[in-house]
Amino acid sequence: MAPAAMRSAAESLAGAKPVSYWLDDPEKPDALPALAGDEHCDLLVVGGGYSGLWAALRAKERDPGREVALIEGDEVGWAASGRNGGFCAASLTHGLANGLERWPGEIGTLERLGAENLDAIEETVHRHSIDCDFERSGEIDVATAPHQLDELRAWHRETEELGLGGLEFLDRDAVRAEVDSPTFLGGLLDRRGVAMLHPARLAWGLKRACRALGVRIYEHTRGLDLARAGTGMAVRTPYGRVFSRQVALGTNIFPSLVRRVRPYTVPVYDYALMTEPLDAGQLASIGWRNRQGLGSSAHQFHYFRITADHRILWGGYDAVYPYGGRISAGLDQRPETFLTLAQQFFACFPQLSGVRFSHAWGGAIDTCSRFSAFYGTAHRGRVAYAAGYTGLGVGATRFGADVMLDLLSGERTARTALEMVRTKPVPFPPEPFAWAGISLTKRSLARADRRGGHRDLWLRTMDRLGLGFDS
Repeated sequence: MAPAAMRSAAESLAGAKPVSYWLDDPEKPDALPALAGDEHCDLLVVGGGYSGLWAALRAKERDPGREVALIEGDEVGWAASGRNGGFCAASLTHGLANGLERWPGEIGTLERLGAENLDAIEETVHRHSIDCDFERSGEIDVATAPHQLDELRAWHRETEELGLGGLEFLDRDAVRAEVDSPTFLGGLLDRRGVAMLHPARLAWGLKRACRALGVRIYEHTRGLDLARAGTGMAVRTPYGRVFSRQVALGTNIFPSLVRRVRPYTVPVYDYALMTEPLDAGQLASIGWRNRQGLGSSAHQFHYFRITADHRILWGGYDAVYPYGGRISAGLDQRPETFLTLAQQFFACFPQLSGVRFSHAWGGAIDTCSRFSAFYGTAHRGRVAYAAGYTGLGVGATRFGADVMLDLLSGERTARTALEMVRTKPVPFPPEPFAWAGISLTKRSLARADRRGGHRDLWLRTMDRLGLGFDS
């Protein structure tokens, strides 16, 4: 990029707050007191993100008499649940392509269960009056290179032939009639399978709904360890212990209290920008009337959407894995990534030259080698866990919560019968092998984007091992 354009991109970031736009909200609720002393319950939920909140809510909806407590090490929704893009997808498998590759024999069931799950989220939002700007606006996967357009066209034909339709192919003029960028060559539109929402307000609304049903929530209460206690379990916290018959773990990227689960996930840092509100002329220049979410089709992809107050969130591209899988607040800010994202934003929307960004943030998400959640139990069925959503957990965590509750009940259900639920991903190797493998994969994906989508020997090998991915 020319020096003048780089300087302009840097100037657009000068006033950006180093915090998630979603969490920088005057309606953010006050934190609840930490646990002081011992607590007893039927079900303890560890983690106050979407996984834990849905598990607590669904447990009370299934059995209103069940005593449920939830502990959160910081504040409800402060981590990935409060800083994601707000794409609430029906897919349980990190997209149809990933699901079809891994579980072709049950993809129809997975798609049906995912659609039902998204409908249930929408119903819950309305029933509990959760003000989270829920919009069933859909999503467009856009092509910005000729080979991506060919791939989208071929994928559209394949889904139609398999009877997994519902996608609409958009040529250049059609996609630019939806959202106008000179970089867009075409796209695939999913009208019903994705909703846009305010992610932090969803978490806060679920917190309020849980409390209304009698869930006891303790914030700033970290679960330190997990051990057997008689016929149940005990979780130690800084100021007391929680004794519970059963435990549901929704800690995701943070180290699992079941140590053998830890090698299955690694943290990847994702980054996003939010613009200032656009005025009427700026909105008209991009024509984003139907408010769909968008995602680019490159391996190093962007996701972007428009908010209820007419801002554009622009995120993705530069996924960063820290050596050793360390999680640090210091990694939440990465100026070089923010500058790259700003430059790419103005390349996509040159008509918005001069727009400034109000917020710039990042944070870790939990990634597993199959890129969609995995599930299991420990301590003879007294403990259940779900993790590995890989950035597509806004919707899938509700399904994962039901899976955890099914596993704790010991009953075989349509969910627990799924191969996806009964199997695990390949665990990541120890360092330095994890670092080397992830770094090589990132370089190969970037090279594939530059070479018309051609996957090199490394990526083809990963594909054959079931470890390859497209984004």
